Amino acid sequence: MPMLATQIAADKTPGLEKGEKGSHETVKRSSNNLKKLFTKALRSTGVKSIFKSKTKPPKTPIDVVRRVTFLLAALDCNVDPKRFDKMQELDSLLHEMKSILYGSNECEPAVEACAQLTQELFRDNTLRLIILCLPKLNLEARKDATRIVANLQRQPVNSRLIASDYLEANPDLMDHLVSGYDDPGLALHYGAMLRECIRHQVVARYVLRSEHMKRFFDYMQIPEFDVAADATATFKELMTRHKSTVAEFLFENYDWFFTEFNAKLLESANYITRRQAIKLLGDILLDRSNSPVMTRYVSSKDNLRILMNLLREASKNIQLDAFHVFKLFVANRNKPSDIVNILVANRSKLLRFFASFRIDKEFCLFAEDEQFEADKAQVVKEIAELEAIGPLFSGELHKFPPTPTASGELYKTPTARIRQLI
Repeated sequence: MPMLATQIAADKTPGLEKGEKGSHETVKRSSNNLKKLFTKALRSTGVKSIFKSKTKPPKTPIDVVRRVTFLLAALDCNVDPKRFDKMQELDSLLHEMKSILYGSNECEPAVEACAQLTQELFRDNTLRLIILCLPKLNLEARKDATRIVANLQRQPVNSRLIASDYLEANPDLMDHLVSGYDDPGLALHYGAMLRECIRHQVVARYVLRSEHMKRFFDYMQIPEFDVAADATATFKELMTRHKSTVAEFLFENYDWFFTEFNAKLLESANYITRRQAIKLLGDILLDRSNSPVMTRYVSSKDNLRILMNLLREASKNIQLDAFHVFKLFVANRNKPSDIVNILVANRSKLLRFFASFRIDKEFCLFAEDEQFEADKAQVVKEIAELEAIGPLFSGELHKFPPTPTASGELYKTPTARIRQLI
């Protein structure tokens, strides 16, 4: 510290500079002067920063939530001169909130802190603010907010998932999340939140019964691939997670649902859409909870024609998934005459097709190959033994690829179980 040294040198007594021994009083005065100079120096900002930490005491989870609530509520004020600073603080606090819920590389999340944070977020309606204010946040803050909302759906407080009760009382938030698919910039964030919220049966039931379900058939065909794929993932979650709720929904909405499903998904011009749709259809129909719906679906000649046309696809994966639905039509013990006559009219083509229908060995396990061959043999046997009922008419199965093969995943459903499901 040059200034300090200069001041010390200037304050030396004349007697000392001349080499005199000096009296006891002179030494005492010099000592006092030094003490004053050091005290003055220690009070200066530069020196103080060396000896004293500037760190603030850590905020509690409740403090974090309350400050975030305040900052989110103030986002609408565009003329605030401190807006930039507040946005930076909000980014930092959202990141801190995420760290409390997820922990860090150094430590696991603290159960008590997570419970406090969760309870306060719902008590102060901060969850609502996070969802509604998402468009005003920057990208990194949106990512943190998405993970926060997702985590809250699994956070127990006193052994209860209070998120379920909160969302049941605030269903309009689900309307907002579903509508997020209308904005490509927000769709992936809102979609991830929505899938986590659907973990709660009461939320899934609300979405299934809403008009939003019809919108999903359009969302799944959005030109932006990422958005369409995300909407498809959410749709699949809705149709498979809560089996009793899904069975009730399908029973009550069979006509419009499968009209849309067939026309917009199974007969879509987009390969990815068709492939995902036929796989999902198999998952739905082969679930025991949906047995009445499956019986109704496999009794429709229009549905059979769609499946027979999917068997003609160039894609081996679509062929295989279509086979696992087609075999349900054949295994039905109470086939309507229309179904029987279409199968009989196309018998020679079907038998010729199945004679060369194989799974590529490199894409399946031995057990899967065995099960596929057993199912195929049963289908061939059933078709060969069918007898026409009344006048025959042809379906829409005209010709198959010359040497079809198939690969991909198999539904692990034994032939005997197919019979039981029917």
